[in-house]
Amino acid sequence: MKRLALSMFIAVAFSASLSAAEWTNLFNGKNLNGWIQKNGTATYRIEGDAITGKTNEGSPNSFLCTKKLYGDFELQFEVKVANELNSGVQIRSQTKPVPDDSPVEFGRVNGPQVEIEASGANGAEAGYVYGEATGRGWLTTQDRLKPHKHFKDGEWNQFRIVAQGPKIETWINGVKIETLVDEEIYKTHSKGFIGLQVHGIKKGTGPYEVSWKNIKIKEL
Repeated sequence: MKRLALSMFIAVAFSASLSAAEWTNLFNGKNLNGWIQKNGTATYRIEGDAITGKTNEGSPNSFLCTKKLYGDFELQFEVKVANELNSGVQIRSQTKPVPDDSPVEFGRVNGPQVEIEASGANGAEAGYVYGEATGRGWLTTQDRLKPHKHFKDGEWNQFRIVAQGPKIETWINGVKIETLVDEEIYKTHSKGFIGLQVHGIKKGTGPYEVSWKNIKIKEL
């Protein structure tokens, strides 16, 4: 019996270790290895256990992107954003081609983006899915694009995103926000990088900041 119990304990422990090993930390807490900035001139720095992005007046949208590409996955992170700043996380995204003689290294970042923004007095669209530079605007349908207040202003908020096939699901602080099934965007963006967005700002405003921490992903 003792040997059987020991064997069962080892099997459970081994199974648990495999489950834990499926998660990969996208931010090592020390440097930005594995990431590369595309578009814009916003700055990204390490501050404590977080990556903090800061706006730069006159800059278009900026993105700190994973070098690795992901298809089906579960992504979790915590985020805190200035109430005045709109932000987001790109998933399955890519860059548009640039001519050989272009002075820029990367074309426009495009693809599905999970919205990050403060709720404000009337609620907002955090957690819904936008088609960044796809020409489609919101991928979340208008009948579902209803402002809510599940995002806690001025605090850390936990996001969970599951992308599997043409379905993208999102949660904020444990509350289900969106289930999007979009075959059209899946045809063009079935795989791509994860990107942390610092949105462009109006002239004479800012600077504003957005921070992410505990960024981890599990491929499905």
